[in-house]
Amino acid sequence: MRVFALLYGLVSYVVFLGAFLYAIAFVANYAVTLGGTVLVSKTIDGPGASAPFDVNSLLVNALLLGAFAIQHSVMARRWFKEWWTRIIPKAIERSTYVLISSLLLFLLYFQWRPMTDPVWTAPEGAARTVLHALYALGWFIVLTSTFLINHWDLFGLRQVAAYASGKEPGPLHFTKRGLYAVCRHPIMLGFIIAFWATPDMTIGHLVFSIATTAYIFVALQFEEKDLARQHPEYQDYRRTTSMVFPLPKRSR
Repeated sequence: MRVFALLYGLVSYVVFLGAFLYAIAFVANYAVTLGGTVLVSKTIDGPGASAPFDVNSLLVNALLLGAFAIQHSVMARRWFKEWWTRIIPKAIERSTYVLISSLLLFLLYFQWRPMTDPVWTAPEGAARTVLHALYALGWFIVLTSTFLINHWDLFGLRQVAAYASGKEPGPLHFTKRGLYAVCRHPIMLGFIIAFWATPDMTIGHLVFSIATTAYIFVALQFEEKDLARQHPEYQDYRRTTSMVFPLPKRSR
């Protein structure tokens, strides 16, 4: 069972990496081919001919986004974890969360309905360069912020590795280093930058950006309550540090 848990955690992490890398290409409309093998074919605006806005596409996309949002929030709540770990081993709870989230992302990628009516198109030159740079910066912030807390715990590897060695994973310590010193949720800051920094905004991309940004701010309300219960010092952190956007610290 211990070996299975470790392998399960590793497979879940690999699936997550695939979903994460695909997301970078999906949102930016990068078709990726390696050695003649197409790695990324479906993106937020294609492929194919122009696909104008229609209600059916909007409904399908809303259902795909909603399925991910519900799973991502419900499975993260403490009451669900307490129930869920009566069914599955506690050691693989996080890996299961990561795996299901990643599979739902792949479902979204491949079932997404493009709506390619343009909202804005940046002119050639500096404007497009800046937006591409901001896009890359957003994903960089997302990834580096996971390591500023505990990347391996966040994606379930710490738990299955401890279980495989017959140990209990130690408690996580509260941190305010790096970007966490200027905003409480830099991972979400990175996602927002990446989702909005595009030189070619379409109706479909706009729907995606609005929905994901709205979800982020709703989900953070639940996450903040959980963090305050887990870390007594979090209340003071909330008073002195902005939630998502790095604004000047507020006085106590």
